[in-house]
Amino acid sequence: MEESWDPATAGVISLPSGRLVRGRGLRHPLPTGPEPAFAVHLLGGPPPPVGWESRWVRWPDFRLPTDRAAARAVLEEAWDRAAAERVEVACRGGRGRTGTALACLAVLDGVPAAEAVAFVRRAYHPKAVETPWQRRYVLGFTGR
Repeated sequence: MEESWDPATAGVISLPSGRLVRGRGLRHPLPTGPEPAFAVHLLGGPPPPVGWESRWVRWPDFRLPTDRAAARAVLEEAWDRAAAERVEVACRGGRGRTGTALACLAVLDGVPAAEAVAFVRRAYHPKAVETPWQRRYVLGFTGR
């Protein structure tokens, strides 16, 4: 990563390993600063085109991924790539699905599943992970 993201920048979460991941809502303008090298789009329909590599996880608003195995594979790829690249996780609003995915990345990074939602709410947004089923999804997510 030639230029690192500053964790103090809005939306950038620093995982315990030091990996940085930016969460955001696609309905908001692209933040200033370096563009990601890789993005995960958590949407019910196809994402808008971007100028960097991305993966789409079909994930309707306020719900869970339609294919949980595929979602896990994409989240594992994002976690792996965050060790050396700028990674972004985004849904439409930037809280529920994005927060849930960030909590899953925290679990992959070693945060106990029972503590991952609180970790993301402290580090990213106090209203991240919006629904009871999203919280249960994180609780059932396992590390590697």
